Amino acid sequence: MQWIEITITTTEDASDAICEMLSQIGADGIAVSDPYEIARIIEDPDSLAYADEGYIESLGSDVTVKAYFAEFDDGVRLGPKNEEYVDPNGVGMIYGNIADKTMPAKNALKLIEDKLAEIGQFLPVGRGLTGHRYVQDKDWENEWKKDYTSFEISDRVLICPSWEEAEVKEGQIVVKLDPGSAFGTGTHETTSMCAEILDKLIKPEDKILDLGTGSGILAIICDKLGAGHVEAVDIDRLAVDVAEDNCRNNDCADIDCYTGELKDAKNSDYTLIVANIIADIIAAIAPDVPARLAPGGKFVCSGIINTKKDKVEAALAAAGFTILEKHEKNDWMAYICTLEN
Repeated sequence: MQWIEITITTTEDASDAICEMLSQIGADGIAVSDPYEIARIIEDPDSLAYADEGYIESLGSDVTVKAYFAEFDDGVRLGPKNEEYVDPNGVGMIYGNIADKTMPAKNALKLIEDKLAEIGQFLPVGRGLTGHRYVQDKDWENEWKKDYTSFEISDRVLICPSWEEAEVKEGQIVVKLDPGSAFGTGTHETTSMCAEILDKLIKPEDKILDLGTGSGILAIICDKLGAGHVEAVDIDRLAVDVAEDNCRNNDCADIDCYTGELKDAKNSDYTLIVANIIADIIAAIAPDVPARLAPGGKFVCSGIINTKKDKVEAALAAAGFTILEKHEKNDWMAYICTLEN
């Protein structure tokens, strides 16, 4: 067996979708080098990070995603790592499942190029697949870790990989999360905006639904910030499995993780529903959210590219929501909404 490292040169907007696609087709590890995130950390006045003059400019504008697949004598290993997720029809999987377990390397590369083209229909993927190479076991073991380190996602929340012991400030909570799952680790603007909002909103009496939970990061943040009851739901069974593992790893086993959509939510009196998904889905579900909120409850939605903000704002208004706050980072929007009286 050997490891094949596949390099994709993309944009910040598309990097999360590409990571999720790679995970779903069977990547054993994923590493992301995002110059925008590095720049934000260095330029943060509260950060202790330092860089020589000109370093940030030298990073360029491309986001590099590296995915690692195991190659055996009969080909590159693809497909879910658990038989529970094998579904030739791709039901519940955003980018479709892969039924074949192995295929020649050139076919695997072609598959990835095809998947990138699909993503390119709604997000700018940049240059796409730019190369591949073979790496030794020991090289891969450390390669995927070196670009991911602790960072503050909000005033009180520190995201930390499992292999690192971070310095924790007084009053901070730590969320242990590794990048390999590709269902969201907090580095994207949409997730960080949600975290910042939750940091200010969460109260002990809150009953929260994290809709489209992915890695479970937002549900875990809610739980650690003291919310009384937290549910995490996702249409993807693999995401729910990842979220459950992350909840256990963070001593948040009381979070109720389950597979489903908004219609499958277990309660109709949530004080807060958070949805970090995509604009079209937020617009589509907006009419159904009010029936799930308690009086005075809030709806926090993110994952909205600014070119679709008018569509989302119109859908929220039609559903009876008033937007209390608008948050923006780069090209992404997040809203705090409540129902009109």
